[in-house]
Amino acid sequence: MRPQVLIIGCGFGGLEAARALRTAEVDVTVIDKTNHHLFQPLLYQVATAGLSAPSIAAPIRHLFRRQRNVTTLMGEVVALDAAAQTVALKDGATLRWDHLIVAAGATHSYFGRDDWAPHAPGLKTLDDAFEIRRRVLLAFEMAEREDDPVKRAALLQFVVVGGGPTGVELAGTFAEIARHTLPGEFRRIDPRQARVLLVEGSPRVLQAMPESLSERAREQLAALGVEVKLGARVTNIDAEGLDITTAAGPERLQSRCVVWAAGVAASPLGRALADATGCTLDRAGRVVVEPDLSLQGHPNIQVVGDLAAAQSHAPGKESRPVPGVSPGAKQMGRWAATNIKRRLSGQATLPFRYADYGNLATIGRNSAVVDLGTPAGQLRFSGYPAWLFWLFAHVYFLIGYRNRFVVLLDWAWAYWTYDRGARVVTQKR
Repeated sequence: MRPQVLIIGCGFGGLEAARALRTAEVDVTVIDKTNHHLFQPLLYQVATAGLSAPSIAAPIRHLFRRQRNVTTLMGEVVALDAAAQTVALKDGATLRWDHLIVAAGATHSYFGRDDWAPHAPGLKTLDDAFEIRRRVLLAFEMAEREDDPVKRAALLQFVVVGGGPTGVELAGTFAEIARHTLPGEFRRIDPRQARVLLVEGSPRVLQAMPESLSERAREQLAALGVEVKLGARVTNIDAEGLDITTAAGPERLQSRCVVWAAGVAASPLGRALADATGCTLDRAGRVVVEPDLSLQGHPNIQVVGDLAAAQSHAPGKESRPVPGVSPGAKQMGRWAATNIKRRLSGQATLPFRYADYGNLATIGRNSAVVDLGTPAGQLRFSGYPAWLFWLFAHVYFLIGYRNRFVVLLDWAWAYWTYDRGARVVTQKR
């Protein structure tokens, strides 16, 4: 029998790992809780009705239809046995492996206040996106029927918690929907009167960006009509709104639509790995890995993507943490596959080296910030040129020519008409 490689998760890391093993003399099994690979950087576009779900997702089986050494399974891994080299699935089945790559990703973190989750959904999956879209659009529908001006104001107040890329993108797009997409469609309310707030606990938005670009992003958000509250710590969230504390004191924000974009925690599979192998977890629940992405004492188990607390080990440079972004997950996936091939051929594995190409985030129509690493140094720009760069970069990295074409077409139509064609929601049963 050929060596069996099991990959848990088909996000960016798992997908790249499986593709990198295309020519290897191994049999690969890819298992995921869903049947699709999701292009998460554009998930907020589904949540804000800019794109339909199939535009940013692709069936995993379809992606590997021509890679004959890959078997695709839909299932959820709940436990691992490092000694027996097996994993247990939620339905009771077990899978054997010779080499294991864990790319299970991350989930939301409410910093110990999981009771906030029903009132402030996060954005990690298509189900999350559908729920946020439903809440946003139904808020306008309920406001149209509400006679009480206080209750109507609460319905038309949208709050995004967290000033990272996802929070900035959501807040900017909510403002665009209220000011450009919906006006003229209601008879009793003016959607332009909706209030969009971005609540961030630190002194600036986009902490990973240089301070100059963070300030530029804040200015662009303000130009779109977003109210940015910096240094604001959330103390409670309930069905009627949230409580925050700022330098000026406590404040109550009445809102029927709160979105959480403030915290990320590793997949629960990290704890299962720790129980099975004794590996160390960091404060976010990520697995601390060796320089070659393997686990100490378990060279045939590698962890990649958001689940890995990994370091970049470039020759002659100080080790530095790998950020939890899609390029990092992709590079780790390919590196893990390369190390498996080296191990099978009797060669020593290589320490992971991350190539940082920079950061970019869009704020809204014609507004974005870009921070790129180039051989000549950092290239930083914002505004319309940055927005064009963001647009074409995301289209380029989308999976499949069909998705690229559909997304470009939808964006072109939305740019000229302000229309968002995915504004279809259903009531929960």
